[in-house]
Amino acid sequence: MPERLRAVEEAAQAGWKAMSGGGSAVNAVEAAVLVLEDNPLFNAGVGPALNSEGCIETDAAIIDGSSLNAGAVAAVTGIGNPIHLARRVMEVGPAVLLVAKGAEQFARSQGIPTWDSRRSPSSGVMPTCAITADGVVTSY
Repeated sequence: MPERLRAVEEAAQAGWKAMSGGGSAVNAVEAAVLVLEDNPLFNAGVGPALNSEGCIETDAAIIDGSSLNAGAVAAVTGIGNPIHLARRVMEVGPAVLLVAKGAEQFARSQGIPTWDSRRSPSSGVMPTCAITADGVVTSY
């Protein structure tokens, strides 16, 4: 079986486990997406494509169909599991969508792990970028 298909099955099993243990559909979605975000084969979490400046930025969104509450983050750097951050935005965030630095500040305030505190399973280091005061993109 191809590696990506195995990973998708693992994600589906994680979601099923969350639901069968009495969890909500939101718990199941988050569990499944975490598996994909933690797998460098997918364009998410630890395996995203680089943006036009050669930096990693990620997005995530989640919605609770029973309450219609939603949370989303976009253009975030340094967050290995943006689905966690999107869920926190849905649950306690000041808005439905947080972007870039605002989302990153919210992540820190909520104790969401960042790449500074997390290691990539493939390289051991998660590259991210910053723009200096004079507009130069730097990688760190």
